[in-house]
Amino acid sequence: MLHFITHPEVVIDPAVPVPRWPLTAIGIARMRALAALPEMAGLRAVWASTECKAIEGAGILAARFGLPVRVLEELGENDRSATGYLPEAEFQQVADRFFARPEESVRGWERAVDAQARIVAAVARVVAESPDGPVAIVAHGGVGALLRAHLAGAPIARSWDQPGAGCRFIVQPGQPPGPWLPIPPA
Repeated sequence: MLHFITHPEVVIDPAVPVPRWPLTAIGIARMRALAALPEMAGLRAVWASTECKAIEGAGILAARFGLPVRVLEELGENDRSATGYLPEAEFQQVADRFFARPEESVRGWERAVDAQARIVAAVARVVAESPDGPVAIVAHGGVGALLRAHLAGAPIARSWDQPGAGCRFIVQPGQPPGPWLPIPPA
């Protein structure tokens, strides 16, 4: 079983590169609440992208079960470094185009088809390199949406995206992905 978890709320600071944004106090509390859920018991491995917010979230989860955090760059969000920070309304417009035109680079962002291939390969590597049993990946919403579409055998579309920051879905071997579930509130 694979738990794919997206980081919850982060400290948004336009002066700091997005990959270095940490979790807020609310985000930390939500990850602690997630770690306390009975369905998280039995985790055998915890992985994260190289972004601060994902490593922090994974660290909270891993600490609960005495596990190390394994970090894999390919679990990162779609590369948006060409634009850096965008105000929320503008970000949502660009994200809409990212999903609507998966074979094009929108404003210099990584193409959705490339990000999807990368996250699918990264998840396969995580599964291959983890012990048998439940595994958690703490990563990002955009690549989570791309992964869900792939696992469902569906085209890339924004409809696969998470409903808000800090969500998760479960993948059972040989089954389509489960729905997005919000990480519990603190």
